[in-house]
Amino acid sequence: MEGTNPVNKKLAAVMSGGAVLVLALTGCSSGDDGNKELDAWAKQVCDALPAQDAKVDAANAAIKQAATDNNAPANVQKTDSQAFQDMSDAYGALAQAVQKAGTPPGVDDGEKKQKDAVSALTTLSTSYAGLKKQVDALDTKDQAKFADGLQDIATDLGELSKSGNTALKNLEQGDVKNAMANQASCKKVATSASARATTS
Repeated sequence: MEGTNPVNKKLAAVMSGGAVLVLALTGCSSGDDGNKELDAWAKQVCDALPAQDAKVDAANAAIKQAATDNNAPANVQKTDSQAFQDMSDAYGALAQAVQKAGTPPGVDDGEKKQKDAVSALTTLSTSYAGLKKQVDALDTKDQAKFADGLQDIATDLGELSKSGNTALKNLEQGDVKNAMANQASCKKVATSASARATTS
């Protein structure tokens, strides 16, 4: 299936940037102001990250595997569809985690930053669900149409990977960033991200 393989590899390459969005919450650094309430808030958010990060990572890996296997369009469609569903679920769960944690205590504009982050994560979840519908609707019997459809999805995915970061980065400034950096679960995600970056 040579016609779709280059496009699917492009899709896989774009997907590898998707995991960065989960990790935008974990811009880990050292130092802490000793704010126990903020530490408790950070723990709530950080504890939700490893499972969702693993889900996104597995989705990325599945799409890459489908690309390297030179799969038939129907197999690629099935793999990509499940991967997008998993990513939608992961970002939805992260949105719920940030929502449940509430406003980070003692942070300037904390309520706005939290709401913006929840909104950004929810939008990402909806967007990946939309990509799932797109890939589900592709005609696997027509190689050229399927390749064109994958191309469109890869383009949309590229845009999606660029968006949604700002509100998350705004949330993780200063004291919040430091509090999150001291959480074992955030450290775990940051370590796995570094490992992925060196192997990809």
